[in-house]
Amino acid sequence: MYAIFENGGKQYKACVGDLVKVEKVKGNIGDTVEFPVLLTSDENGVSVGKEVESLKVKAEIVSSGKDKKIIVFKYKPKKNERKKQGHRQPYTEVKVTAIGDVAEGAKKPAAKKTTTRKTAKKTEEQPAVEDNKAE
Repeated sequence: MYAIFENGGKQYKACVGDLVKVEKVKGNIGDTVEFPVLLTSDENGVSVGKEVESLKVKAEIVSSGKDKKIIVFKYKPKKNERKKQGHRQPYTEVKVTAIGDVAEGAKKPAAKKTTTRKTAKKTEEQPAVEDNKAE
C-alpha cells in the first residue's frame, strides 16, 4: 500500500517505512507529524477524494538540514548588470510510520462499493397522462 500526501504545496509518494525529504516542518528530532492524504492505492484499487478525506500519513522526524547549493545568476547583456546568488533549500527528513485513519490508528481504508446504474437510479413511475383534446 502506498499513499500520495501533500506538504508545502508539493506532493510526495510514500509507503510505510520510507524515508522522505519534505519541506521544512516545525518540530524536533523524534517528534511525530501528520500529513493529509490525497490518494491511496492497495490491492483493492485506488482511492481518492472523499474516500481518503479522513486519512493521514503519520511520520517521525529523523533529521533536518539544507540541500545542495544552487547558483542563481542573472545577466543582462550590454547593461553591465550581473547578479550572482546562492540558495540552499531547507528540508526535513521523515520516516513514514503509518498510513491510515486519524481516529483508529493505522487502519486501511474500506473497499470501495460499486453500484450499477440500474440500482442507483430508482425512479417512481408516474401514471400516464391522457390528452383530453376536443375532436
